[in-house]
Amino acid sequence: MTYDRLVCANCAAPVNEGRCPVCRANRERLRRQDQGPFGGMSPALLIALLVVLVCAVALLAQQVA
Repeated sequence: MTYDRLVCANCAAPVNEGRCPVCRANRERLRRQDQGPFGGMSPALLIALLVVLVCAVALLAQQVA
C-alpha cells in the first residue's frame, strides 16, 4: 500500500503531508518498507518474474526426466 492514499487517524490529514508526528512516523516507516529488495518493483513485474522462474524450473525438470 502506498502512503499517499492513507489518512491519519490522529489529525485526519493525508499521511503523505506529514502534518503531525504520527503522520511523519508512519510516512518514514512506509518509506523504509519500500526500500526492501523488491520494494521498488511493481506487482506486475514481480508476477512476470515468478512466471519466468516457474517456466525455467519446468524446463529443467523436463530436461532431467
